[in-house]
Amino acid sequence: MSRTARTQEEIRRFLAIGAVQVAELDLSGEEAVLRPGPGSPPVTHGEVFLLVRRDGLPVGTLLGRVPEGADPTKVLAALARQTQRQGDGSGGGHGHGGGHEDDTVEAAVRSAGPPPPFTSVVVATRERAGQLARALDSLLAQDHPRFEVVVVDNAPVTDETRDLVHRKYGERVRYVREPVPGLATAHNTGLAHALGEVIAFTDDDVVADVRWLTELTAPFTADPGLGCATGLILPARLRTPAQVLLESHGGFAKGFTPTTYDPREPPREEPLFPFTAGRFGSGANMAFRTGVLRAVGGFDPATGAGTPARGGDDLYGFVRVLAQGHRLHYTPRALVWHHHRETWADLETQAFGYGAGLTAYLTAVLVDRPALLPAFLARLPRGLSHARGLSAVRETGDAGNTGIGPAAPGGHDARSAHPWPRRLSRLQRRGMLYGPLGYLRARRAAGGTTGRPPSGGRTAGGAR
Repeated sequence: MSRTARTQEEIRRFLAIGAVQVAELDLSGEEAVLRPGPGSPPVTHGEVFLLVRRDGLPVGTLLGRVPEGADPTKVLAALARQTQRQGDGSGGGHGHGGGHEDDTVEAAVRSAGPPPPFTSVVVATRERAGQLARALDSLLAQDHPRFEVVVVDNAPVTDETRDLVHRKYGERVRYVREPVPGLATAHNTGLAHALGEVIAFTDDDVVADVRWLTELTAPFTADPGLGCATGLILPARLRTPAQVLLESHGGFAKGFTPTTYDPREPPREEPLFPFTAGRFGSGANMAFRTGVLRAVGGFDPATGAGTPARGGDDLYGFVRVLAQGHRLHYTPRALVWHHHRETWADLETQAFGYGAGLTAYLTAVLVDRPALLPAFLARLPRGLSHARGLSAVRETGDAGNTGIGPAAPGGHDARSAHPWPRRLSRLQRRGMLYGPLGYLRARRAAGGTTGRPPSGGRTAGGAR
């Protein structure tokens, strides 16, 4: 089949992907409780992406179908219980980790003890006031005992974001303007203004679960050597073919197994550790011990969305913290619902950006920490072989299920009814080739430096 014919077939398959409902099911009591996902209508017949909870905690996902005329709660509860009895486990299957599975920190978090640390939540945004309001509403509803919210308005062209924050949120949210574009720069500005012992970052296109911040930050109290924590990201909506396709092949989720990454005990399953930072989490759901992040210089402003590098700022932060000897903990209990992009063009942009961000952040790490180069080169041959294997799995669809239930979306099973388009794989590889050049362009545009050290109360455009 010619490339043109393959492309046409991929487009046909893409357009045939139907919408999937999003819901959550709590099995804590005798009677299961079914709720629609954030912003979704009540569940009816058809396919449903389901988050399963016990005692309010996320334990896994599955994809189910509700027959027309059937009771959605009864159908989905029976499916969830059957899946667990078949041995996938109430822990939600297998983790995407590569570190060691760690229930110790999770148990310490749940036990009665000191409250989670005072935390600064930073949300960087640019001209998306409607989405930002939805995110802020969920953040201000958190059950965390003591936190602040800082909105960084990045290179704004209107006063819409500032007006929203002042009009609707008043003193509950601090507003900071950062005129220099770039997500890493905006995050560094937030870091400079943060008052908390821990600093958490999320995006303006999420809805945070009510326990998100508590679950994300409590591990810092349980483990004094912890430098970073990341959490679970699930889709808020699966209404378009692009959203369903992305989630069918993993989305942003990292599984339901709590995992600790310790640089003193490198995982044998990760030949490029700690350079395989995409395994650790994503920027929409991450937190750092504030002093640790400041000590490593924050994020490299020549990385991230809004720069020629296209991404990689979060991955850079993960590796820099691990390289300083601090541990990183992934917890599926810290949940945010993410609004995936909606169109094929968005997927193309994301695919290229993911590839570019990957190699851009690796370039940034090696430029900023040349001492890591020998370790990287020593790991490179096995790492490339490992990466080729993963790419082949994604394209051929031969991989194991890593969720609670059957095929994706939800199970994050590459054996999906929706094959990953080769065009998107090609774009990601092109992005990987472009990434180092993009980083060097961004660095040159920034004057050849890695940016200001985010260690004090610099006012970027004035905190209000």
